[in-house]
Amino acid sequence: MQEHEEVVLEVDLPEYGLTKGDIGTIVLVHGEHEGYEVEFMTLHGETIAVVTLLPSHVRPIASHEIAHARTLERIPA
Repeated sequence: MQEHEEVVLEVDLPEYGLTKGDIGTIVLVHGEHEGYEVEFMTLHGETIAVVTLLPSHVRPIASHEIAHARTLERIPA
């Protein structure tokens, strides 16, 4: 996985209002892929969170997947 690649979250992150399956964009790769800074945004481009994640917390989007919209309970402060 590389910078600017969209990825799928593999864990719930309730402290950020994120759930497994949410799509984010890698904005920084740490070292030799030891971790990633991933930005999660609303469909209107509002940043919800930029989170440091381990490789096991995200995966590439598969060609047979479709995006799904959901309403956030709240936008984290």
